[in-house]
Amino acid sequence: MYDNPLESFTPGTEITLGPKSVSRDEIIEFATEFDPIYFHTDEVAAKNSMLGGLVASGFHTCSLAMRMLCDAYITKSTSQGAPGIDECKWLAPVRPGDTISGVARVKNSRRSKSRPEILIVGFEFEFWNQNKTPVLFMSNSAMFRIPEGA
Repeated sequence: MYDNPLESFTPGTEITLGPKSVSRDEIIEFATEFDPIYFHTDEVAAKNSMLGGLVASGFHTCSLAMRMLCDAYITKSTSQGAPGIDECKWLAPVRPGDTISGVARVKNSRRSKSRPEILIVGFEFEFWNQNKTPVLFMSNSAMFRIPEGA
């Protein structure tokens, strides 16, 4: 489906992401292992935080976003990874029972100067919850192998 990045990732292309729901148990499980701050792991204590209740770790939110990216296009493409994240903003807390959706927008693309078989694609990603409240913004470049002869 995304086997020719020159055709698949032209500037202006938008890819629908999600939806992906998150449960109380998933929030606590992720946080217990990776981000054990009380407002991610303890419902009672979280009520007294500035967030007013249990919320997903921002890194959990990023992991949910990555899953949506994989499901939508990465695992169906010639992805060669990414050199990093340029921007990541957690805009609102993700709470138990929230359903996250998003969009990936291709901002630009160019062949790598040092590896012309690689297309470097600049993306912006927006994610929101079921109430259309923005929860995450990210931007980064990703690398895709260009098929021979393309």
